[in-house]
Amino acid sequence: MVDSATPVVRFAPSPTGLLHVGNVRAALFNWLFAKRHGGTFILRLDDTDRARSRPEYEAAIERDLQWLGLDWVRKEKQSDRLAHYDAARDKLIAAGRLYACYETPEELEFKRKRLLAQGRPPVYDRAALRLSDADRARLEGEGRRPHWRFKLAAEEVRWDDLVRGPQHIDEASQSDPVLVRADSSYLYSFTSVVDDIAFAITHVIRGEDHVTNSGAQIQMFRALGASEPGFAHLPLLVDAAGGGLSKRAGSLSVGELRERGLEALAVAALLARLGTADPVEPVTSLDALVATVDFARVGRAAARFSEDELAHLSARTLHLFPYEAVRERLPSSISEALWLAVRGNLTTLADAGTWADIVNGSLAPVLEDPAFLEEAAARLPAEPWTETTWKEWTAAVSAATKRKGRALFHPLRLALTARETGPEMARLLPLIGRAKVAARLRGQTA
Repeated sequence: MVDSATPVVRFAPSPTGLLHVGNVRAALFNWLFAKRHGGTFILRLDDTDRARSRPEYEAAIERDLQWLGLDWVRKEKQSDRLAHYDAARDKLIAAGRLYACYETPEELEFKRKRLLAQGRPPVYDRAALRLSDADRARLEGEGRRPHWRFKLAAEEVRWDDLVRGPQHIDEASQSDPVLVRADSSYLYSFTSVVDDIAFAITHVIRGEDHVTNSGAQIQMFRALGASEPGFAHLPLLVDAAGGGLSKRAGSLSVGELRERGLEALAVAALLARLGTADPVEPVTSLDALVATVDFARVGRAAARFSEDELAHLSARTLHLFPYEAVRERLPSSISEALWLAVRGNLTTLADAGTWADIVNGSLAPVLEDPAFLEEAAARLPAEPWTETTWKEWTAAVSAATKRKGRALFHPLRLALTARETGPEMARLLPLIGRAKVAARLRGQTA
C-alpha cells in the first residue's frame, strides 16, 4: 500500500447522469481528507462509456461540485487517455494476465444458469484458455470479436480498510473480470487502476458497493508493477425506513436540492456527519468539517439519509449566517438590520425576499379589531425608533385598553405584517417606520 503523508485522492464520476447524494458523499470525504492532510484532490471524469456520456452531465457535475465548495487541483478525462489504456492492456497480455474470450452473451448466460441449477457459484470456467490458435482463428473467421478477461491469481487478497478494518477476498472463488469489451472499449475497473497509477493516487475513497472490486484491482495494480493505494469504503446511504435511496425523477440529485433552495453547507454537513460519531449540526464553513473528518469515526452501519432532516438542517444553517456571508445572494433591498431581524424565521434564503417586501413594500393589512387598532395608532410614539420602541408602545396600548397577551399582540402583528407569525416585532417595527405603521393600523395599503 502507498504510504504518503500528503495524500492524493480523486473523485471519478461518470458523466452519464446527475450527481446524487450518494455520489457526492464520496466526493466530499475525498475532498475533506485531502484538505485536512494538505493533499491533492483530483476530478477525473470516467467518460469512456461513449453511448451514455454527455457534455451536459459533465457540466452539471462541475457545477454541483463548485456549488458545494469542492474545488479541484486537476481535472482529467478518461476519453483523453485511451493510448495509456492500450499500453496497459498490451502489458497485461504480454504478461499472460489478460486473455481473449469469444463466448457470446447468450452463451455466458447459459453457462451461468447451468451452474446455478447445479447449486454451484456462477464462476467463469476459463474455457477460453483452452482454445488453440486454430480455434481462435475459426471463431474470428465467423465474425466473433473477443472480449478480454483478467486472469486472477488464486490467492486471498488482504488489505486494511480505513473504514472497515481488515478485509480479505478469496480471488480463487471469483470470476476473472472482463476488462475489455468486444467493441474494444474498456471497463471502469481497469481504466481506474491505470489512472490511479498514473496520477499517483494514495487513497481510494468510495462506497462499500466497490469492496468486492478491490481484490481484483489490487491484483491489477501489482500486475502492472505498482503498489496499490489505501482503501476506504464508506457505508452506503439508505432512506429513513432503511431502504435503498430512490433516484426517482432526480429528487435526490444535487441540482434538485440546489433548486429547492437548500443550503450547500447543510448538504455537506449532513453527508459528512451521517453515520459517524460526530453530531449532525449546522456549520458556517467547510473548515469545521475538515477539522473533524476521520475514518476511524465512521460507523459500519448504513447511514440513514432523510430529506426532512436536510431541510431542517438547511434552515438552521441559514439562522447562523452573518450578513456578509449571504450579502451577494440577497436582493439589494435587504439591509444588514433586516437580515438580522428575519434570518431566524427563514426556511430558505428566498423567504428573506418575502419579508423584505413586507417591510419595504406595501401590503393590504389584515384588520382583526379596527377600533382597537385605532387606539393603538393614537399612541404611536414619535421617531426615532429603536428595538425598545415595540415594548414601550405595546405597554402604553395595554395600559389604555387593558389588553394583554394574544389579545394585545395578535391584532397588531396581523395589521403590520398580514402574517400570523414571523420575526420579532421589536426588530421589524423600526424597519417598517412610523408612517407605514400608522397607515396599516388604519387599514390603508402601505
